[in-house]
Amino acid sequence: MRYTRREFLSTATTAVGASLLPFGSLLAAGPGSGPGPKGSDPTARYRRHDVATVEGQRMLASYARGVQAMLALPAEHPHNWFRNAFTHFLDCPHGNWWFYVWHRGYVGYFERTIRKLSGDASFAMPFWDWTRHPEIPSGMFDGVLTPTDSAYAPYTGNLFKFTEFVKPAMLKYWNSLSSAQRAQLQTRGYPTFDDVWNDVTGYSVAHKAGLSGNQSYAITCGARYLSRSNPKLDAKTTYDVSPHIVSSGLMPTLFYDPSISNSFASSKTATHLVQPDGSTNFSILEGFPHNKVHNYIGGVGAIDPGPYGNMTNFLSPVDPIFYLHHSNMDRLWDLWTKKQLAAGQPILPTGDDLATFMNEPFLFYVDGEGGFVGPSKAGDYVSTSAFDYDYGPGFGSDMPIIPRIKSTSSANRYGAIKGNIEADAASVVLPSALVKRHLSDALPAPLIAEVTMDRPEGLAVTREFDVLVNAPAGVGRVDADSPYYAGTIAFFGPTMPNMAMSHSATFAVPLRKTLQAFSSSNAESAGTRLNIRLVPSGTQPADPVPVQAVSITSGG
Repeated sequence: MRYTRREFLSTATTAVGASLLPFGSLLAAGPGSGPGPKGSDPTARYRRHDVATVEGQRMLASYARGVQAMLALPAEHPHNWFRNAFTHFLDCPHGNWWFYVWHRGYVGYFERTIRKLSGDASFAMPFWDWTRHPEIPSGMFDGVLTPTDSAYAPYTGNLFKFTEFVKPAMLKYWNSLSSAQRAQLQTRGYPTFDDVWNDVTGYSVAHKAGLSGNQSYAITCGARYLSRSNPKLDAKTTYDVSPHIVSSGLMPTLFYDPSISNSFASSKTATHLVQPDGSTNFSILEGFPHNKVHNYIGGVGAIDPGPYGNMTNFLSPVDPIFYLHHSNMDRLWDLWTKKQLAAGQPILPTGDDLATFMNEPFLFYVDGEGGFVGPSKAGDYVSTSAFDYDYGPGFGSDMPIIPRIKSTSSANRYGAIKGNIEADAASVVLPSALVKRHLSDALPAPLIAEVTMDRPEGLAVTREFDVLVNAPAGVGRVDADSPYYAGTIAFFGPTMPNMAMSHSATFAVPLRKTLQAFSSSNAESAGTRLNIRLVPSGTQPADPVPVQAVSITSGG
């Protein structure tokens, strides 16, 4: 099954004209079309493979050659390894609906760079399928594929070396920026280069001190927490990338919806460089696997309060695992898109939102030839055809397409059931019919808790919080196999002083059917009561974190 440009438009929206779409044709293959894995595009020139496969390992060898070449370039060169990472530092969106499309462009141009510098004309960025393989691929501990390798020491051996090598080149680049780029950085909270460098070093003007957890620089020996002898994701990170969580993240039927339970993407914002006016809404896939994997690789939880490795901050692309991680996130977006097309559902924002989304300017990309892309728009990257690739099999590739058909059953008549705040926790009573449907439904997560909390700010160092359901009052720490554990919500990156990031955040938390709360002993005459608390994860004090709001929604 192939989709023409007209069919693409009809499934996305007909609210805007075709002039917004950047391609001569926007094509997406449906499930089972053509040769290869389900949903693959038989016309794509490049195939991104699971790094655990033979072909993925071949690509890893080319990747290493490309990284080596980038490290050897002068700091002023747009393809220098660290200079490339600063594109992410200055321009990356997180916690908003441009997260997927911006990173598709960033990884796509980087892939072209590796293709050129490695000498492998067939190179395509492999993906790390952490759902099937919850540990860093062994090859990522070889040579320059780990940021702890001696090849990085001349640049990151200490902060003085890093500053001496990188800062003059970045200042020169800063002084060359266009007025449009300066305006965007002003919006991000960087009116001067000193503001940028303070976030690199972790220096807080407000506190007149360096905050180790806020450093974007990471010393060579501490650039990655996980190691060859300790490669596995811990139990809570493994849960956050589990089939239950990832399948739940693929269930939403809209690209964007104000109710984060039914939104594939995170918050709608004015631009990709700012936070929303209200609560930041983290979609399931960003708030769980994306954020948690970043944090654990860098040591959040294990070595609090830092300093952490590269993956925990906005210079995370200094760690080569970054691109395999984001290739998998992009793969999940591609799977979701194919699921939507097959079910006749929209694949992009709808109505007036489409023009806003598609026209967002991206001004900082560097192309595969070492030149600056210049002004481009989000709409240029909404299809994998922008970089002519598709994906080999991975988790979710063989998931059946189950359109969410609206039901007239009583279990679907409740909408969002809001909880009552009691001290630091929330209490919600669910109707018996809804719980019964939750326990019998074959779909992964028909019940989702939308949990709102205040984002940590200032001197706070905790970035991750366990969600506890019906845990006894004296229980403040749980393991991932606890009957009270509903997952770990995570913030990626420190609080950036100038970005007004200290407002509340809402996470969509899929509720496991195995929670003790759903046993018959918790049933009341009016239904089932859920008491939801948040506690810091890891080694931080386990004092409860106030819950600002909770609502429970039923998928579909």
